[in-house]
Amino acid sequence: MSEQARLNGNGSAGTPQTGRVLPFTIPARSARGRVARLGPALAAILGAHDYPAPLCQLLGEALILTVLIGTTVQKGEGQTTVQAQSKGGPIDLLVCDYRAGEIRGYLRFDPERLGEITPGALLPDLFGAGYLAITIEQSAADERYQGIVPLEGDTLCHAVEHYFTDSEQVPTLVRGALRQAEDGAWEAGGLLVQHLPHGETGGPRLAARTDNQDWEHVLALASTITDAELTDSHLSEETLLWRLFNEDEVRVSPPIGLTRGCRCTVQHFREVLGRFPAEELAEMRGPTGTIDVNCEFCSRLFPIEMRD
Repeated sequence: MSEQARLNGNGSAGTPQTGRVLPFTIPARSARGRVARLGPALAAILGAHDYPAPLCQLLGEALILTVLIGTTVQKGEGQTTVQAQSKGGPIDLLVCDYRAGEIRGYLRFDPERLGEITPGALLPDLFGAGYLAITIEQSAADERYQGIVPLEGDTLCHAVEHYFTDSEQVPTLVRGALRQAEDGAWEAGGLLVQHLPHGETGGPRLAARTDNQDWEHVLALASTITDAELTDSHLSEETLLWRLFNEDEVRVSPPIGLTRGCRCTVQHFREVLGRFPAEELAEMRGPTGTIDVNCEFCSRLFPIEMRD
């Protein structure tokens, strides 16, 4: 199905799904959005690292945001990367990326400052002063765009809202939530809603105005979303949207499936290493003659044999 379908009460229940993004629009309100559930991909990513619960919470939120942004701006086989980097906090780097339904991510922290990373810690406590960079690469057109904003707000969701308001001039609401079940498994969901610039439909550009009645209406409804609803895998994305926006016509597009997709292969690493001069490759070799490459995303070590 390539066309949007109308959401209605009779067909809103849907089948509860995990690991997918459901795009939607509210035409009468000039709004668009995404609702996402990470599903098994989240367990696969977190399972590759021995992160404490607060770091799992942070990385899960970052993965949700990357998916919401990536499926909004990305086309084709390009890549969207969300990176938070800082100085002064126990976490100095967080990187996630999205490409054609595949997600991956990791973070780096100071083990000696692990005691500072407590449940409920706010963004300034985790990162100190830092910045958020969102990079969009459209491979087909060989185009690359990057927006950088300070890490401001209590959560990464707040920082992303600042990004869209300051860098893109698009009023945006972003919500992300994670829940750890009794068996230790994590469930995650997120919602992104944006007001489309009127310039895209022939009217004056909306810019960052917040006094628009249509946007105020959508914002008020979207703000009622709860963490429990976002993380309830038995509540379908269609039902969630119906609960929020049943006063208006909502059109949904075909869902986008999500999987964990790390591109760490021996062939890929050989291609990258093949760009180095022979003398540099010689310096990289270990006692066994291989070059050991560590993939931070999946926490695996690859011994690569390179011929002279």
